[in-house]
Amino acid sequence: MKLLLLSNSTAPGHGYLEHAREVIAEHLRGVEELLFVPYALADHDGYTAKVTAFMEPLGIRVRGVHTGEPGQLATEAEAVFVGGGNSFRLLKSLQTRGLLEAIRARVTAGAPYMGSSAGTNMACPTLRTTNDMPIVAPLSFESLGLIPFQINPHYLDPSPDTSHMGETREERLTQFLEENDVPVLGLREGTWLRREGERLELGGVAAGARLFTYGAGPVEHVPGADLSQLLAAPARFDIGDA
Repeated sequence: MKLLLLSNSTAPGHGYLEHAREVIAEHLRGVEELLFVPYALADHDGYTAKVTAFMEPLGIRVRGVHTGEPGQLATEAEAVFVGGGNSFRLLKSLQTRGLLEAIRARVTAGAPYMGSSAGTNMACPTLRTTNDMPIVAPLSFESLGLIPFQINPHYLDPSPDTSHMGETREERLTQFLEENDVPVLGLREGTWLRREGERLELGGVAAGARLFTYGAGPVEHVPGADLSQLLAAPARFDIGDA
């Protein structure tokens, strides 16, 4: 399986996807046409045009999955990119259009998968560690399950100077682990994961990522870290109900 999972699509001082241009070009080397899934945003045509503008200099054509029969296009896709936006809207769209099964089967068969933010959330077993507001209700929280652990994109470290009195990201993920025995990787801005077969590597900026596991404190990982052990991690959800 070949995956590229980005925490974010836009970084400060860079255009859309530009901060990850080199790794995207490498991930999609040899791909002539990319199937783009724009359902996390409302303007599907506008979103697809934005991706097209980035991919064109790389010599990659882009087709929006909304421009034809979605399931058939996914089944025939050379590669798939699921863009960011609202994860709840995205998952509901994938479910109602039969795309969870079609994309999962295509990627499992070898087609490269790329996700950013919400699209990265979709690669996890469930939606449960998204940061997004539930603006719609998906049929369930089950997503693609291309990896056996959870990711929290856009991970933010606790700030002692903030006036915000709600839970920090660390507190929210700790609460998740009170109910579920599933590793969660907090991907800071500018970071990504690359999966090639059974190898999983962290890439991106020096800030790296933070790994949360059941019954243990968070562990820091820097770019270049081999996280392949996470691919063998057993997932136990709803252990609080057991």
